[in-house]
Amino acid sequence: HGRLGGGSVPKALLLRPSKRCRVWEGIWPGQPGGLGAPGDAGWGGTSRTLSSPHDSVAGFWGAGWKPSHPSPCSPKQLHLCRGLIPFLLSCAVYFLLWIPEDQPSWLSALVKCLPVLCLVVFLQAAGPGWGYRALLQAALLCSALGDACLIWPEAFLYGVAAFTAAHLLYLWAFGLTPPRPGLLLPIALASLLQHGLLLPHLPPGMALPLVTYSLVLAAMLWRGLARGGGARWGALLFALSDSVLAWDAFAQPLPHARLVVMTTYYAAQLLIALSAFRSPSLKSH
Repeated sequence: HGRLGGGSVPKALLLRPSKRCRVWEGIWPGQPGGLGAPGDAGWGGTSRTLSSPHDSVAGFWGAGWKPSHPSPCSPKQLHLCRGLIPFLLSCAVYFLLWIPEDQPSWLSALVKCLPVLCLVVFLQAAGPGWGYRALLQAALLCSALGDACLIWPEAFLYGVAAFTAAHLLYLWAFGLTPPRPGLLLPIALASLLQHGLLLPHLPPGMALPLVTYSLVLAAMLWRGLARGGGARWGALLFALSDSVLAWDAFAQPLPHARLVVMTTYYAAQLLIALSAFRSPSLKSH
């Protein structure tokens, strides 16, 4: 998103009034009026030509200038921004309470799951939608179940199963187009390296479910990278979060591992949820 910091004036507006310049406005990708570049239809950029003295700096900032849109943010976009407040607050509660991991309880499970559940509600409140959005909601619910299971060590494998289901749903949502086969080689090499380093440290009986999970995660990463946008960065952060978690849990304790794992995890879920608002699948629903 572009920002005008410190009351600065866009360079285009400092040109002589006789110069023609284009003003691009809006902040939401994939929405009418979203920030774009000339010729980039995917960003939905809208433009207007300034060609008279009234369209100069004074006219731009003064009351005489009337944009084609009443506000850079439409009411719907502001509603979506407000919808993220519960998620942000619940994340703050989790990090402020910082309940020790060696004290499993239903309270700690609720505090840990709440940010992800807030994203489910956020997607639902954004408006009716099926297809891509519904798959994301189902994946988030499976993730919340996995978060709860991982609170208790004896339920660890149930948590792995829940997150495996979540990644399968993300994989389904991201689809198989565009294929981007060139992404497979680096992902496969990274996955093989991780398996080679972690397998000697895994307890008996955990190798098969964890390898299965990591293969599904690698497939989700491939499709997220191929899809682009929030799905790309969300998938990358999810893979990073799980890699740090696995190494810290089974190989060698890492400093501040929990902080790294949870910040990247919540950020990953948020970015994937926001990818719903650029999804072509939603346009037909």
